[in-house]
Amino acid sequence: MQLGAFSVSLAVKDIAASLAFYEKLGFAQVGGELEQNWLILRNGDTTLGLFQGMFEKNCLTFNPGWDSKCEALAQFDDVRAIQKHLQDAGVELIETADADGSGPAHITLVDPDGNPVLIDQHVG
Repeated sequence: MQLGAFSVSLAVKDIAASLAFYEKLGFAQVGGELEQNWLILRNGDTTLGLFQGMFEKNCLTFNPGWDSKCEALAQFDDVRAIQKHLQDAGVELIETADADGSGPAHITLVDPDGNPVLIDQHVG
C-alpha cells in the first residue's frame, strides 16, 4: 500500500507569523492562499501545510496520487483501496470516502497516541 506524498499540516494561531518563521528556516510558499488562511511551504523535499482555523490539532497528511512536488503520478493506490485495506485490518476510520466513488476524496483516522492522520487524494 502506497500512501503518497507526506507532509505535516500544522494548526497555526497566526498564519502570517508562522509563514515568516518558516521562511527563516528556508521554506518557500508553493501553494495556498494567505487570505484563505492556508499555505503550502516547501524546503527541498520537505512539505509543510499551515492552516489557521481549519484543524484542531497538527496532522500527519498523505496524498495518494502525488509525488513530493505535488505532481500527479501515473499509477497510485486510490484512497478507497487504502480505506478498504485499513478497514480489513481493523483500523477505525473517523471519516470515510464513498467506497463506490472515484476521483478526489479523503479519509481520516487517529493513531494510538491521538495524532490525527489525513489521507487526502486530490487526483482522479
